Amino acid sequence: MTSRNRTGAAAGGLAAALTALALLAGGCTGATGGVRGTPGAAGLRDPYFPKLGNGGYDVRHYALTLAYDPGTGRLDGTAEITARATQDLSAFNLDLAGLTVAGATVDGEPAAVNRAGNELTLRPREEIRDGAEFRTTVGYAGVPESITDADGSQEGWLRTGDGAVAVGEPAGSMTWFPGNHHPSDKATYTITLTVPAGLEGISNGVRTARRTAADGRVTTEWRATEPMAGYLATVAIGRYETDESVERTDGAGPSARTTTGPATPASPSAAASPSAPASPSTPTPAPTRATAAVSVLTAAERSVAASSAALRGEIPEILDRQTRRFGPYPFSSAGAIVTRDGTLGYALETQTRPVFPAASFDRTTLVHELAHQWFGNSVSPATWRDLWLNEGFATYAEWLYTEEYEHVPARTHFERAFAQEANWAFPPAAPPAAENLFDPPVYQRGAMVLHKLRETVGDRTFGEILRGWPAKYRHANATTDDFTAYAESVAGRDLDELWDVWLFGDGKPDRP
Repeated sequence: MTSRNRTGAAAGGLAAALTALALLAGGCTGATGGVRGTPGAAGLRDPYFPKLGNGGYDVRHYALTLAYDPGTGRLDGTAEITARATQDLSAFNLDLAGLTVAGATVDGEPAAVNRAGNELTLRPREEIRDGAEFRTTVGYAGVPESITDADGSQEGWLRTGDGAVAVGEPAGSMTWFPGNHHPSDKATYTITLTVPAGLEGISNGVRTARRTAADGRVTTEWRATEPMAGYLATVAIGRYETDESVERTDGAGPSARTTTGPATPASPSAAASPSAPASPSTPTPAPTRATAAVSVLTAAERSVAASSAALRGEIPEILDRQTRRFGPYPFSSAGAIVTRDGTLGYALETQTRPVFPAASFDRTTLVHELAHQWFGNSVSPATWRDLWLNEGFATYAEWLYTEEYEHVPARTHFERAFAQEANWAFPPAAPPAAENLFDPPVYQRGAMVLHKLRETVGDRTFGEILRGWPAKYRHANATTDDFTAYAESVAGRDLDELWDVWLFGDGKPDRP
């Protein structure tokens, strides 16, 4: 995400609202038999959003079937959630804001449903054994909400003149589908969108099917076959023009078999089966250079399609350059979504297909959001306190790009950031509250930490860290302690002095 300089009370209000939620499993009825399990936790005790996410299970796959009517704003949805129990469960929770739940089943049997704020509690007929895989289906409908953050920007389901765009950092995804909406529980996705005639539905991953009904409605299926945190899921509905190509992004220079205009959907056989999704709990080995073929699909609303076309066309080249720096691209698809200005006030690194308002679609921002595909999307934060690992790396990717291709040394950016007092408000690894997560220290001082690491260990070792870190934690979650330990293991020495001053220190050093 590009920095939103969030200050004020609204993000704190979101944190308070999430904190206030409680599991009311005792209000559920309908369970039969001798249930020996216990309810899963309502919240994962995140430092900033303690009630975000849920305990007792690990989601493996979401299959979301959505139909949207822009005229009324009504969303009709079915969420089929495949998960594995991590304890004996008598009940479990899903995060869902607003919307009306019509009913739910667990493994095909009706489950008792209770709502308390943004918590949806389900009690299955029979307990779920620790280690068992189970499938939950929830039917829901209504006009989705949006969440207003501290700086006046919004997240969640945002209505546009003829459609909608959905973004979810940190908690907005729960406004349009039920799930375990903490970044530590990543899963694969199949998202099927039905929209009125003349509109397109765009989402994450590879477009595997597109069909038009007799009444003109268009249904599109998207598959994200690599694990994804819920806040990185996106939907864009409107009058979009798309361009698609298949690229080699292995650091050897882009090459393509290109089609322009409405793209032919990729074969579903090329995607992993949603019935057996990969587990995000264990890092996935990086592919070899020989297998680095990526489907690149960009979408732009018609009014901004022409003005954004040239830069959208640079995405394969930028990805190829980043591959040389950061190692193999971690996903099977890539691209961008460019919307008209007026709805979304910031760019966001939604997985494989970042979203940009037209005014923010510039090369620097594009480099930043594409770098997030390695740093933040593949290697995701274990908690929201670890957000600097997303934003510090993406900001430093900007510095590296201008150093190599625009001849502006990273040291110049470092010195400029050092001189800005806003970057010293707090340590990047310890924002004081939820409303400070997107403040300048997380971005600029986070990048400064990386530059001081580079100056301390040297370019060669730093290059090993840049490539090795996203390889070691590919499609997994990581903490700040994981990163400092990894950097020290590569450097072969203790770096406590560096971390104490630049990562955790409260004061500003005398000199950069």
